Parts: sequence; C-alpha cells; structure tokens
Amino acid sequence: MNRIATSSPADALSDRERAVAERFASGLTYREIGEALFIAPSTVRTHLAAIYEKLGVNNKIALASHINGVARMGLAPSLADASPVLAMFPIECLSSEERWRRFADGLSSDITIDLARYADFPVIGFHTMKSLGSKPADFAADGKALGAAYIVSGQLRADDRRIRLTIELADALNGVSLWSERFDRPVEDVFSLQDSLTESVINVLAGCGGAIATVGRNAVRRKPPASLRAYDLYLLGVEQHNTFSRAGNAEAIRLFSRALELDPTFARAWIELAYAYSIQSCHGLGGDLTGAIERWRAAVENALRLDPMDGSVQTCLGDLMGCLGDLEAAERAYRRAFEYGSNHADTLALLAGSRALVAGDPAEAIPLIERAMRLNPLTPSWYFGMQGRVLFAAGRHREAIASLHRGAPDSANMLMFLALAHAAVGEGLEAAGLAARLHTEFPEFSVERFIAGYPVSNPDAALAIRHAAKLAKLG
Repeated sequence: MNRIATSSPADALSDRERAVAERFASGLTYREIGEALFIAPSTVRTHLAAIYEKLGVNNKIALASHINGVARMGLAPSLADASPVLAMFPIECLSSEERWRRFADGLSSDITIDLARYADFPVIGFHTMKSLGSKPADFAADGKALGAAYIVSGQLRADDRRIRLTIELADALNGVSLWSERFDRPVEDVFSLQDSLTESVINVLAGCGGAIATVGRNAVRRKPPASLRAYDLYLLGVEQHNTFSRAGNAEAIRLFSRALELDPTFARAWIELAYAYSIQSCHGLGGDLTGAIERWRAAVENALRLDPMDGSVQTCLGDLMGCLGDLEAAERAYRRAFEYGSNHADTLALLAGSRALVAGDPAEAIPLIERAMRLNPLTPSWYFGMQGRVLFAAGRHREAIASLHRGAPDSANMLMFLALAHAAVGEGLEAAGLAARLHTEFPEFSVERFIAGYPVSNPDAALAIRHAAKLAKLG
C-alpha cells in the first residue's frame, strides 16, 4: 500500500529561513540570530517577514507552534480569534545628557510593564524590544516581524526646567500613525516625574475609552460580522456596556458571551460580563434578582481564576460580596483593587462608587474619582455618573447634579440619582419629571431594588437615598 506523503506549512521554508525561524521562536534576538548565522540583523528581519507570510502567522507564539509541530496536531491557538499584539519601542532620547537617556529607558520600561497590566491584549516585553536596537525607520518592519498589530514609540526632549514627551500609536502593518499625544511637565523630582508620565500615557492609551480601544473599535466596524474575533466582540461590548442603557446592557451581554464562546480564557471579557450582570441586577433589567446575582457571581469567579490581580475584577468582587452581605470580604477586595489598580483610572472610578455606597466613606471616594479624572483626560461619560453618585452620598447635591448631567443619559441610576439630588435641593418639578421618565423607561426599577442589587450597604448612603426618594416620590 502506498503511503501518502504529508507536509506542513513549515516545509515551504528554505533552510536559511528555517534556521532563522527556529532561533527566533526559541527566544533569540535579531542580533544573536545574526551572529549565529553570520548575517546582518536587518537580514534576519527580512527573513522573518517572509517566514510570517509563508506560514500565515502574525506573532511569535504562533510561529513557535508551527516550528514545534503543535499546529500539525491541531493544538495551536486560533489566530482568527487571537487578540492583537502591541510592541512598545524604547523611547528615543533627543537630549545628549546621559541622565535623560537613563530616564527615557526607565520610562519605556515602566510604560511597557503597565501596558501589559492594563491593556486588553499581549504586550511584548521591554527587554525584547530594547535588544532589537531599532531605529525609527525600522519600527514598522520590526513590529510586523514580531507579529504586532500596533506599535507605540516616543521621543523625549529635556532640559533643566521642562521635559517634553511625545507618544505615537501606529499600525504595525503599514506604519501609518493612528494617534499621537504630547506631554509637557516641569522638571521636579525625577522619580515622581517618571511615575506621572507613565500614569498619563497608560490611561490615555489603555483606558476603556483610550486611544487603542477607539482605534480598535473603528477598525472592527469595517469588518464583516462573520469575521469578528473575540477581541473585536469584546471592544464592541465595552462600548455598549458603557451606555448603561437597557438595550446597551443586553447587547453587551450578548457580545461578551459570544467573545467567550470563541475564547473562554479571555479574562477581560469575563470581567466586563460580570459588570454587565451587576447592572442587570441593580437596575432590575433581568427579571429575578437572585438569577442576576448568580450570573454575576459565575462571571466574577471565572475572571478571578484567570486574572486575580486585576483591580477591576477585585472591585466587582467587592460589590458582589456586599450584595451577599459579607462586608468584611468586600472591604478586603476593595483594598486589593486599590493595591492592583492605584494607577489605573477605570479601576479608581469604579472603586470610588463602591467606596461611597457599599463599604467605606464617601469622603474616601471623592479623591479616588478626582484622581481617576486627572489620570484620564479623555474622561468617558460614565466617570461623571460615578462622580455624581459619590457627591450625592457626600451631601454635595448641587455638584452632584452638574456631574450627573454629564453622565450616561440613558442610565437608570443616573436618572435616579439626578431625581434624588434635585429633590434634596427642593426642586420638586425637576425631580418629578425625572421620576416619571425612570418609571416609563425602566418599569422594573425601584430604589429598593437598586439598594439591594448594587448593593448600597453603607448605612449613611442608604439613608440619604431613601430620604431623598420620599421627597422625589420614587418607589
């Protein structure tokens, strides 16, 4: 009987390409591969571009799968469902002093580390990127060879008085600039300056309304629905979730659930699904409260198994524990959330609301939401809704009204807190109009349901809400 010969995509590689691919997949740098094979690093880059095209892969993990034979056994990760990869090139220092060169390297490392913590996709390690020794003219080629979808680069200028940092996000496939921002700071304590710049860059790039998410959503909308990856569905889900409307929340749950069908290990999708179920719980959008809480719990548990050090999931866990009556566990989760997410604006904004209403003191919550807004100058609308409820709980009703008017306009809790705040300052007509709209648009909603489902276990906050609800004639 004749045996049918089989071949793998890797068989299409030349001997030299196979040698390059094997060394790159094992972790060697361009320079190290070049020295081993007696070729220039730029030639290594050229070979890798050809290798990626022949094998139909776009990142180092997938390349390693092909080289090690995993793909032939059907065990390789699905590239169609994989998240994009981001490469952060070391920031170019345009100042001649050695201290600023060291500063630029430290800043590059810090930004890379925090991007890996807060971005929703893989980030190539700083030392790997530094070892390439890339020049700006090579960024697009190197990014493509590494399988990156996006590349981040920067330039630093400094003197004894001021420092100026320019950061750019580009498409790795063609080098086209997608976004750029300039940060100016006075030179003070160098370590504080480094922390401040890192925080600013991270939150503008990696927040829920940040540059990377915005670019990603714009690209997703140009794709046919059948081709959407887990990450694409996640991006669209976050956008719908942040409307806090009935329709938006339902669509967010559908999109996150579909993303998790494609990739059950997608921790951020589990976290956002947990928050969507928590909204369903406290707004009365999903029928029985017990069922909504159980779905919330299941999503939180999955997220915790995958990424227990995410500040947002710890905040969501704290809210859930408060809902289940375990305030000590809620307090522990909130402390961990701050420990893990003290520089992440989205986490701080969520934590502020929890500190004001669940376990804590509204006075503690105010600096948290103010810090979130400083860190993220893009300030999505839901931050203002969170600020409004914090200010209401603190008794600062006029300020609460101003913030709530800038919040998500179709959110049940925004309408409720706005009605409560107007009632608290004696504006009965405004409160009545908002109460009527709340009853019409969210017939299952009630103040007591919100208190039980959020939950509002802070006694002073619950008392303030119930008192204002009587004035506003809200049931």
